[in-house]
Amino acid sequence: METKTIKCNKCNNDAIIFQKYSGMHLCKRHFIEDVERKIKLTIRKHYSVKRNEVIAVGLSGGKDSSTTLYILDRIFGKRPDIEIVGISIDEGIEGYRPDTISSAKELTEKLGIRLIVRSFREEYGTTMDEIAPMQREKGACSYCGVLRKSLLNKTALEIGATKLAIGHNLDDEAQTILLNHLKGDVSRMVRLAPPKELEGLVLRMKPLRQIPEKEVALYAYLHNLPLGFGGCPYAHEAMRREIRIMLNEFEVRHPGTKYALLSGFDKISGILGREFPQEGLLNCIICGQACTGELCQACKLLKRGQ
Repeated sequence: METKTIKCNKCNNDAIIFQKYSGMHLCKRHFIEDVERKIKLTIRKHYSVKRNEVIAVGLSGGKDSSTTLYILDRIFGKRPDIEIVGISIDEGIEGYRPDTISSAKELTEKLGIRLIVRSFREEYGTTMDEIAPMQREKGACSYCGVLRKSLLNKTALEIGATKLAIGHNLDDEAQTILLNHLKGDVSRMVRLAPPKELEGLVLRMKPLRQIPEKEVALYAYLHNLPLGFGGCPYAHEAMRREIRIMLNEFEVRHPGTKYALLSGFDKISGILGREFPQEGLLNCIICGQACTGELCQACKLLKRGQ
């Protein structure tokens, strides 16, 4: 007995994905078109790219950052006035990070894009493998996130980047919005809103913020991009993991939950920004990086200046 294949809603080819939230079955061509259309719309709406820009891409070597680099190269790679540069951060996590940096090098070589690799060891004199066993107030992910973000920004500033693209997908954005709600962290919610120019901080862009994680993985697979399925050994400590599980369960029962969270947040973000304006930035007295107080978060966590 022949199994009947499901056809694409837009043509007569076999579907490769069913988007439960949209009710659409899509073939390979129309799935790729759908992903790229959403990304172009996101860039146009939130992060308009002008002439003579340098776009740095935080490249971990996993599916999200690799897809971000690949798509930005597809959109802007042929423009002589736009330069795209990959920045990879080696946090010093044995058995995890060396493989992904190798993937990042392979991809940038294939695309003909410059790659800069910086490490926690050279910048902070320590690694995540040394920080993780220490007695500490916060989870390993908090340390890693703050230190990595700071080093990415510093490196992007050094190369004169006008934008810093990161691979946050729809799942990441929805998780962060819900996490900030549950913690009552309004200042972080304000910082999550579409970015404004702030001196000392390279404007961050998130081209994948409208693309579900599973669709990023499928897009990466179809284009033979690194998938990086091996998880970070310290990720189990984060509250985000619990939020991720909860949101995924909601999405199964109520398709479109993640999009609804993001859409709702985007509608109120302007009001939040007016009610809680971001403070002017100072320079950290230890490292000189832009921050809201005397010490930046990275120097506070590393207990510098004590």
